[in-house]
Amino acid sequence: MSGAVDLSALKQPPVAAGDIPAAHAVTEADFEAKVLQRSMQVPVIVAMYSQRSPGSVELVKLLERLVGESGGQWDLATVEAEANMRIAQAFGVQGIPTVIAVAGGQPLADFQGAQPEEQVTQWLSAVVDAVRGQLPGVGEPAPEPEDPRFVAAEEAIANGDLAGAEAAYEAILAAEPANGEAKAALRQLRFYSRARDLEPAAIAAADAAPDDIDAAFAAADLEMFNQEPEAAFDRLIGLIKRTAGDDRTRVRTRLIELFELFDAADPIVKAARRKLTTALY
Repeated sequence: MSGAVDLSALKQPPVAAGDIPAAHAVTEADFEAKVLQRSMQVPVIVAMYSQRSPGSVELVKLLERLVGESGGQWDLATVEAEANMRIAQAFGVQGIPTVIAVAGGQPLADFQGAQPEEQVTQWLSAVVDAVRGQLPGVGEPAPEPEDPRFVAAEEAIANGDLAGAEAAYEAILAAEPANGEAKAALRQLRFYSRARDLEPAAIAAADAAPDDIDAAFAAADLEMFNQEPEAAFDRLIGLIKRTAGDDRTRVRTRLIELFELFDAADPIVKAARRKLTTALY
């Protein structure tokens, strides 16, 4: 890499040398070890600055603080441009301050000029995410702690206490009506509770009385329980075609409940919804 270097900021009055921390200082002599070799483990953020640029000083101070909070996910190299012109030229630096992310020995991303802390933090997060799983020193993000309310519900299910689990999910929804995870879990649990004890004869009974709504519901539940959702959907859609008024509304409501056991984008559900539309209109 090469490029002209615009160090016009160097014309500003100098800032006291002591304002720049020395912990991550890098020169041409140790650039290979501290930047290129280190970047094989974690991304190294190279901050090109000048003692004469107050914006440079503030940015370096910010990066020094952030690297201390990073948990080792990235490292910092501060390079004084005036004393290390070859490094600035190698990166094609056009202005001071310039910050370059180096990963695997190669430049990955950069920005020029002082930036608000929020933007710098977002940029650093994007750099780390870009190399996650590719560099040995950048591990997976820590898992989010489990919600104890869901843990309690799952433990109740494991202990066979379905009523207790249902009450636990209902309590979550009482506090958070829009909690999608609790809604989905409650739907699955209620379906399992009503379908687990159905007898195989339920399907034959419904076939023998095709207009019996309760028999059709039991048969559809059993088919769903047996991993035959298309058969369950078709059974209820066929019944919708033969019913009207409150009966049709009742069957349609049960069919929608079965749809909601799946992802809305599931091809089986999408196909069944098209059939339902045809049956209704």
